[in-house]
Amino acid sequence: MKVWIAHQEGRELLGPQPAGVEVEICADAATLPSDPAEVRFWVPPFSAVGRAADLLAKLTGLRVVQLLSAGADKWAGQVPPGVQLCDASGVHDASVAEWVLGAVIGSLRRFPAFARAQQRHEWAPEAFTPAPELTGKRVLIVGAGSIGRAVEERLAPFEVTVTRVARTARPEQDVHGVGDLPGLLPAAEIVVLLVPLTEQTRGLVDGSFLAALPDGALLVNAARGPVVDTAALLTEVATGRIGAALDVTDPEPLPAGHPLWDLPNVLITPHVGGAVAGLLPRAYRLAGAQLRRFAAGEPLVNRVVDGY
Repeated sequence: MKVWIAHQEGRELLGPQPAGVEVEICADAATLPSDPAEVRFWVPPFSAVGRAADLLAKLTGLRVVQLLSAGADKWAGQVPPGVQLCDASGVHDASVAEWVLGAVIGSLRRFPAFARAQQRHEWAPEAFTPAPELTGKRVLIVGAGSIGRAVEERLAPFEVTVTRVARTARPEQDVHGVGDLPGLLPAAEIVVLLVPLTEQTRGLVDGSFLAALPDGALLVNAARGPVVDTAALLTEVATGRIGAALDVTDPEPLPAGHPLWDLPNVLITPHVGGAVAGLLPRAYRLAGAQLRRFAAGEPLVNRVVDGY
């Protein structure tokens, strides 16, 4: 069985594989290592999405696409019938949760402002009013999946009050449905977005969502850029009433001249929430386990189904 993976180091990271599995490196969709019609299992590089349609047409024997990303929204409609699409849910929990915690603390404690002061060689603590603190805050996690749980675990030492929201309510787990948001937002001092991008979540955070937040609230987007209406966000944060920490934007990348760059109450990072040294080992451990399941005829995990 022929397998294509995206990284040379992935050969070892996959772990032991059954006899008959042939692993090849396909790091660039423009440079194919062998006949694509023979490939049964594909682990594409992160950058493959743009050319995926052209390559998928050549992978006529393909049965599994195992992504390295937790989100599969960019693959919607790309994978032909009969091919299982699986995401890397679970792989990015720790790294994204770390980013969320760092972004929240950095934003509340005004690290970006201090970094700018450092560049100017200014030591002027009197120029800053006492900063808000994370301790005791009311946190609303929109996207109560595995990353949401990882975020909540890391927030626990700060004595916060966490409210969870998912696509559908799960009362037995104290999880609200999206329909409850209007009643929850006015009490939310920090809102963390962790939902996948779907037709239901696109534009979820609009003008009315933002207007319902209390003064001084912080919006943290570690999901996908289009979950937030950028124009509505810009209108709200430009007043200084609320702040934002964004690892994703719409459009992405954010154009150099976009006004969000210059707002002192907005922290922006270039979609690096999952970009840590441990990413590839974790991702390829998952891919290796999936490959062994597939070779043994066992059901795969993390399958992306209709309605993702």
